Parts: sequence; C-alpha cells; structure tokens
Amino acid sequence: MLKRKSQFTALVEIDGEELVAHIPTTNRIGDVENKNLPCLLSYHDDPKRKLKYDIEAVLLSDDENWIGINQILSNRLVEFFLKEHELDAIVPDFDSVQREVKLGISKLDFKVGDTYMEVKTPLTTINVKYGQDIKTLPPKPFSSTDRMVKHLKELAGSLKNHEKAVFLQVFQYRITERKERLRSTHYEEVSQTFKEASEAGVEFWEVQMDFRLEGVTLYNVTKSADL
Repeated sequence: MLKRKSQFTALVEIDGEELVAHIPTTNRIGDVENKNLPCLLSYHDDPKRKLKYDIEAVLLSDDENWIGINQILSNRLVEFFLKEHELDAIVPDFDSVQREVKLGISKLDFKVGDTYMEVKTPLTTINVKYGQDIKTLPPKPFSSTDRMVKHLKELAGSLKNHEKAVFLQVFQYRITERKERLRSTHYEEVSQTFKEASEAGVEFWEVQMDFRLEGVTLYNVTKSADL
C-alpha cells in the first residue's frame, strides 16, 4: 500500500503498476501511518465492481505476521472455524450455526445452538511489535462505541432466558506484544457495561489467526482476561 487516498481507497503497486484498491476498514490501522506498507490483496472479477482489488492485510513487523484488516471477513472465518469444530472450546455442543440473529432491539452476529455470539475485530490498537521502518502517528481517540454497548447489554439480557452468551474478539494476526489499549472518549460507560455483562455471565473470548499468502489458520483460542 503506497498511500491512502480516501476513507475507502488506497494506492497500491502491482508488478510496477500503480492501481487504486478498496480498503475495507474506514478507520486508521492502529497508530500506523498508512504509507509504503506491504499488503495482501484479493482480486474480484465482478463487472459491477469499480475497484477489482481489496486490501486484506498489511505487514507491520519484521516477520511473516500479516495483520488482517477486513473486519467483515471475521464473521465468515468464525463461521468456518465453528463448523470445522475448531472453536469447540467456546461452544462445545451445537446443532446449528445461524447468522444475523435478532435479539431484543439488536441483531447479533451468531446464534450457535443456544449460544448468542457477538464478534468484534479491534484495529485501534495493534498488538504486534512493529518493524524498524514502520512510522507511527499520535494516538487518535475513537468514539463509535454505541453499537458495541448496545450489543453487550443485549447479550447480558439474553442470559435470563438462555444458558450462554459470548463476546468474541477476533485478532486477524498473532499477538506478539500486548500494548496498552487506546481508550475511547466514552471509556467509563464502556468499561461499566463490560463489567456488568461479565457479572451477568457473558463469557469473553479472543481468537488469534495466522494470515499468510497460502491462507488463514486458527492460531490461538483463549478466554479474555483483560476486559
């Protein structure tokens, strides 16, 4: 990725030719300056699409630890790993996987058997040791937390009638350096909502994935200790 052109597009170089590609996250990628970053692209041969390439991942470290940035892709990956029973530590026994399930006033990402699951892919803090050539920018607080707060409250409320609810954070990379989380402008409200949901019985999990040229594999599945 040579540079970001707009909220949705970036300039990339493919075989010496500069092209415009779609970038599937509208926010910044952590605190990194989005210039001169190696990236993985996907190609889409759809005549209705104006841009044929999507930027799927960028490289911020000195090893092959690609950072997936397509947040929409997370749900497809989670569904795949659920059906392959690679996430049985989270939901061990189920007979169906449903997508986009209504609960209260919200639509949650999954209902796996009797378990409601909401998936988030945080990109505000990238927990990877940066390579020496990576340039960073001053931290920029984010404020779009309303949807997450609403979904957490719905998950906690679901436990009155259902036996399990899961809040799943998906890291589309291998965590190599835990960094202090960038606080949102509504930190106190969000923190209190997490605490109340945990006390109500919502389980907090995280998965790490390994993105490579050959494909994506599940790297690690753990219960979240840091809410």
